[in-house]
Amino acid sequence: MSKIRLFALGGLNEDGKNMYVCEVDKDIFIFDAGLKYPKDRLLGIDYIIPSYDYLKENIKRIKGIFLSHGHESNIGAISDIVMDLPDIPIYGLKYTLEILKIQLGLDNVTATNLREIKGHSKIDFGACSIFPIEVTHSIPDSTLYVLNTPDGSIVYSGDFIFDPTMINHFSCDIGRLAYIGKQNVLCLMTESMYAENDGFTSPRHRVASFIRSVLHDNENRIIMSVLPAHIYRIQEIFDEVSKTNRKIVIMGKLLQDIIYKSLELKYLHINKTKIGDLSSLNEKGVVVLISDLKDKPYANLERILKETDKFIKLKPDDTIFITEPMYLGVEKRMVMIMDEFARKKINVVALSNKNHLLFHPSKEDLMMMINMMHPKYYFPIKGNYKDQVENGNLALKLGIKKENILLKQNGDVITFVNGNLEDNKDKVKVDEVLIDGKSQNDVGELVLKDREMLAEAGIVLVTATLDKKTKKILAGPEILTRGFIYVKDNMDILKESSIISLQIIKNNTSNNYVDYNNIKQEIRNNLGKYFYEQTECRPMIITVIGEV
Repeated sequence: MSKIRLFALGGLNEDGKNMYVCEVDKDIFIFDAGLKYPKDRLLGIDYIIPSYDYLKENIKRIKGIFLSHGHESNIGAISDIVMDLPDIPIYGLKYTLEILKIQLGLDNVTATNLREIKGHSKIDFGACSIFPIEVTHSIPDSTLYVLNTPDGSIVYSGDFIFDPTMINHFSCDIGRLAYIGKQNVLCLMTESMYAENDGFTSPRHRVASFIRSVLHDNENRIIMSVLPAHIYRIQEIFDEVSKTNRKIVIMGKLLQDIIYKSLELKYLHINKTKIGDLSSLNEKGVVVLISDLKDKPYANLERILKETDKFIKLKPDDTIFITEPMYLGVEKRMVMIMDEFARKKINVVALSNKNHLLFHPSKEDLMMMINMMHPKYYFPIKGNYKDQVENGNLALKLGIKKENILLKQNGDVITFVNGNLEDNKDKVKVDEVLIDGKSQNDVGELVLKDREMLAEAGIVLVTATLDKKTKKILAGPEILTRGFIYVKDNMDILKESSIISLQIIKNNTSNNYVDYNNIKQEIRNNLGKYFYEQTECRPMIITVIGEV
């Protein structure tokens, strides 16, 4: 018998940043370590990861991080974690680790403790064991993990759908899943993103026929925007292009690295004679693949629009094809991009997010998984809270007791003692780490407030020069502004600002002594009040006093 604690450091009530922790007595198992991209006013922030202080504090107890698949929402925090905790074991199937290596290389991070595992091969950890089962997703070698404990198994589904037509490295072993369901599943954790969608996701995730019609209806050059890690979609494109006389040109280092590595390892299949180079870029009928990156949605399309792309110059008979349905957080940007192409009279084709879905489980997929697993407790994860609630409602329909459906937020701890739930309302401290550029340090709220202030109201710089000996004012105060007011139309405000600043400097100078701190504080307070009265704006005010 054992004590099990289950909680999320990230991934609940949000899209991305997935990291789930399961403690079995003294052993700790971590499922995924992802990032998410900012969608709000997090100015200058490149991505967000879960705070991993808990990992640092308990590093000796951690058996490993188990990666379900190679998408950034599940592996994106590994570079940052490895820089701090280089010895932490990281497990994943072959393709997941290959994608991770590409990402680590881009981040200039060396990981020395990557451990490749195989589907359906048990890994023992004393009284516990991990059993990975391959499931169907848009990327090869996606994995569901079964953590076997003395009190039953904890099942972490990762991302999955049910589609028997997706075979080889995309296939799901339903027989093994059903077998696990007969072996006492204590708790099942499944994603919630599409919990409100009726039916199965399949076949709405397949777009081969749509690609075929785009190729048939547009005989000239087609520029296709793809998500690099959605390998199944890229295979669909290759399959349809191979039936024509067209060539494919792959643009961008990341996309090239992923596709060529996938071809090398036989996760992608295409006649390589179909792949052209830059000399084919302007041939009639060529298909050009460009990356759509989630950190900068449609940035490559925007560069082509603005005619700043080094290689691709728009032609009137081009067709732009966005090969993934619109996903949460990019709606406005996608509409804007399509509108701009329309203004240039360029044909744009995009998948409808009503008729086409990403590779996440809808209602029937979720209910099928619940039915196969027969869990005692059900823990909806990954998605907005309303989606987690809807996921829980599906379990309720299938006969799972309401009190056994565990709706939680990040940091809420689920505790099982001897296989039974104990409601002790434990919490683990959780936080977000905001990453700016390549800095590994959390940016913090104060920096974000400063950036927001600069973006909304601009900056005012107050400068003055004093005599080093007498402390008399030699020059200034001069008022410089950026992003605050149009200077030519507001000379009176600047003159009055100079007068206010001059008086403050004089009031804080006496007997050859200058109270610099008081000058800065009073200028900030008094000018701030004056600017708000005149403009209803609160710019950032910086005071610089020099001596010569």
